[in-house]
Amino acid sequence: MQTTDIGNKEEGKVWHRKPTPSNTGIMVTVIRSAAAYQSKTVRFLHVTFDTTGDSFLAGDHHGNIYVLDITRNRFRLVQKTGQACTALAFNLRRTTEFLVALADYSIKCFDKDTKQLVSWMRGHEGAVSSVSVHGSGRYAISTSADTAQLWDLDTFQRKRKLNVRQSVGIQRVFFLPLGNTILSCFNDDSIFAWESDTLFCKYQLPVPDEGPRIHYKAFAVTRDGKILAAGGRSNLLHLWCLDTRQLLRVVQMPPKVRTVRQLEFLPDSFDGGASQTLGVLSQDGVMRFINIQTCKLLFNIGSHDDAITSATVSPNGRHIVTIMDNGSLNIYSVQCLTQDYNKPPPSLVKVVSGGECSALTMKVKSEGVQRPAKNSGRRVKTKVLRPPAVPMTEDKENELPDGLNKKRLVTLLKAFGEYPAKYRMFVWRSLLRLPENHAAFSSLTDKGLHSAYLSIQERYPIKSHKLQRGLQRYTYLAGTISLLACWPGLLFSFCLSFAVNWCQHWFEYFPNPPLNVLSMAENVLAHHDKELLQHLIDCGVTSQLYVWPLLETLFSEVLTRDEWLKLFDNVFSNHPAFLLVSVVSYVTCCRAPLLLCSHKEDFEYFFHHRNNLDVSSVIKETYRLMESTPADIHPRNMLDDFQPLTRGQYPVFNKYPTYIVEYQSQERERIRQQEVDYLRERQAVQELRAKAVQRQAEDEAWYTQQEILQQAEEKRRDILQQEESKLAEQRTRLTAMKRELKVKELQLMDAARRRFLKQQQDQRLTDLHRLDEQIQRKMNTRDQETAAAVQDIQVRQMELEAQRRLFEQQLAKEQVRVTQEVRAEVDTRRHRSEVEETTFQHLLNNDTDRLTSSPSQVLEECLAEAGQLGVDTEWQAEVMRRLDQEDAARDRHYHHLAGLHRETLTKEQQLVNIMEDVEGQRVGEMIEDIYSRDDVEGIYSRSEGHRGRG
Repeated sequence: MQTTDIGNKEEGKVWHRKPTPSNTGIMVTVIRSAAAYQSKTVRFLHVTFDTTGDSFLAGDHHGNIYVLDITRNRFRLVQKTGQACTALAFNLRRTTEFLVALADYSIKCFDKDTKQLVSWMRGHEGAVSSVSVHGSGRYAISTSADTAQLWDLDTFQRKRKLNVRQSVGIQRVFFLPLGNTILSCFNDDSIFAWESDTLFCKYQLPVPDEGPRIHYKAFAVTRDGKILAAGGRSNLLHLWCLDTRQLLRVVQMPPKVRTVRQLEFLPDSFDGGASQTLGVLSQDGVMRFINIQTCKLLFNIGSHDDAITSATVSPNGRHIVTIMDNGSLNIYSVQCLTQDYNKPPPSLVKVVSGGECSALTMKVKSEGVQRPAKNSGRRVKTKVLRPPAVPMTEDKENELPDGLNKKRLVTLLKAFGEYPAKYRMFVWRSLLRLPENHAAFSSLTDKGLHSAYLSIQERYPIKSHKLQRGLQRYTYLAGTISLLACWPGLLFSFCLSFAVNWCQHWFEYFPNPPLNVLSMAENVLAHHDKELLQHLIDCGVTSQLYVWPLLETLFSEVLTRDEWLKLFDNVFSNHPAFLLVSVVSYVTCCRAPLLLCSHKEDFEYFFHHRNNLDVSSVIKETYRLMESTPADIHPRNMLDDFQPLTRGQYPVFNKYPTYIVEYQSQERERIRQQEVDYLRERQAVQELRAKAVQRQAEDEAWYTQQEILQQAEEKRRDILQQEESKLAEQRTRLTAMKRELKVKELQLMDAARRRFLKQQQDQRLTDLHRLDEQIQRKMNTRDQETAAAVQDIQVRQMELEAQRRLFEQQLAKEQVRVTQEVRAEVDTRRHRSEVEETTFQHLLNNDTDRLTSSPSQVLEECLAEAGQLGVDTEWQAEVMRRLDQEDAARDRHYHHLAGLHRETLTKEQQLVNIMEDVEGQRVGEMIEDIYSRDDVEGIYSRSEGHRGRG
């Protein structure tokens, strides 16, 4: 028995090696040790199976819920509830969901795959003792001491609530299988049936008036919902028929049973839901399984020392899971528990010797082990078959073991066409006269697997491992291992007797097909249907194609199971030549479709697949051919009669080519030589072992002293290790606490982060709305400013035009004034020049007079006048130069005004373009408007500057 400690693991294997249930039927024991103290275990409280019966839920005292899959050998932690569970349910419509009733009176629904909480149901004011789910998985009933509530598992809403008086109390409320009926059981032993849709009371079971009151505590219903078992504070069980609403019987348990704690029906795959086996868990912790029809005790689980607290049976009836008194789980295999009383009954026919009885008696034993699902209740009669007083020689030849007669069997076979399926194996065993050499069989199987079958699984894959092992085991039975290895299909249905009698001359041409046997069949076909044989020859089809496939597979490819059994009922009941003739009859019965075939591939397909053919006609044709075939070609005269196997040893088989198996002798010689070498080496090893033992004895004293020192050291190390382990446990607990605090802190931080992100998101939305409003206001302002700017530009343009005209007028006036001033200056200069010339002339005249009187004085005066004339000339040149500069400046001013005018027109055009593009732009257009206003102001300032300079 294995024990698995799941500890703090969240998943793993249920068992680490393949379970081999002992006599107790326990596959594995599952415990959960506490994290802090390995010596303490956490108790499991409740267990429930899913609808398939392959996996179950288990809840412990700490609130951990595990799912254990028996077929996949896996367990997994699916939920941590933090509090003990009071009930479980795992058969909901959504197969991944399950219900957990908790100690806080609530019911939670979880998903085992996602580990998420699906729903939380409240409403009970006391602990929930049971949860029953409807067969459809859509509704659930939760029961507490004072109320029962009906829940809709699609919406997880409460539909109805059943309240009772506090003095009565509810014992249990649950759904009946295969229906919409709710059964409610109260503390006063009253049982009511309700319609789940309308909650209409259908009926009430009558309370038994006679006998002591049982005080019902435990209930169980068969899968078909027809039988209700109830028990309580007594060793009596009441079995109610819910169809007739009557008490069927009262079952009295052994005196050791004083109180019934739990009842569970054990399903059977072939009982149609009417379970016959009932498990009764009593106060002593032992669960007894009884047959409710015969009231016989079948088997027990649990004991006084290893008591059972509660048990759960899988819906498929394969496993039982029990919660033990120490809090562990035991998983039982029902097959191992029931193997003793499910054994097949003994032989139906018994041969009585002459000293005991003078007649051959067929006796059916009625005192066999009681079967849980089969009970006819009828008395089996015995039939005496009286043989004749003086047996004849023919009768002696037809006498078979176990009191059968071959002639009578053949007569029955011809009358009915086949043997009864119930007795077929028994009849075949008698016809083949199997010696049942158990000792010889054991000696052959002890030799191990033959080398010819090491790769048989690769060449001939078989789904059933049981059949594969049987094929390998029966290889040695015929003594022709190397020969039979080429036809593994034959070994499925026949053993040594068939190979010796019906496979005569098959191995003389090994590994090729038996040409001699094929020739026999071809001769018979040539005698009875020459046309068909000639057609086969014309198509290039030989007996290896239409005879050997049928013999090689023994008709297993062309016949169904029932047809094959029917054919071989006749094969075993006749001469060994019957098999070969039946091949010919099969070919002749298929004459019409074979004549239509012309390709070799069609013939190959025909003789390897099933065809539309009645096997009864083949059998009749075989009997006809057996009687009408001439003696010179009849296979009966070429094959030996049936020879039964002798007891003790199997016959020698040497009808095969010896050169094929010569290598076996060589292999045996090589193996013998290897065995001699192995014995020699083993002797040397034994001598070395003796020396090693002596040396070991010498070292024992020294090792003993060292062990004493080591023990003292180990004690001190153990003390130190214990202290370290305690410190490590404390650190582990501290780490766990830190981890929990860190997880809580992270959760709080995550919640704060989420709130902050939400606040930031809301703030951003508010900012976006505010920005939209600002943009809208700016757009409105921009439109207003644009309109005002346009008006300002128009006003500025008008002002610039007026200034231009004013500048032109001023320039014209200035030009006139300058012209007048120049003209006046010129007139003045001209007048002055004339005056001067006159004066000069006068002076010249005077000078002439003075020269005559004083030449030096005259000369001085002339020089002074010449200097004055030079000064006047320079001044006139300066005046002319200034006039030229003024004309040039005036021209430049005209050109500058023309450029300003052109620049103004360009800016106006740009402003118009900007106004046209301003509808699709926002911030950039405002900047361009600013730049545009700056440009206009620059133009105005520059114009003002020019005007000032002008």
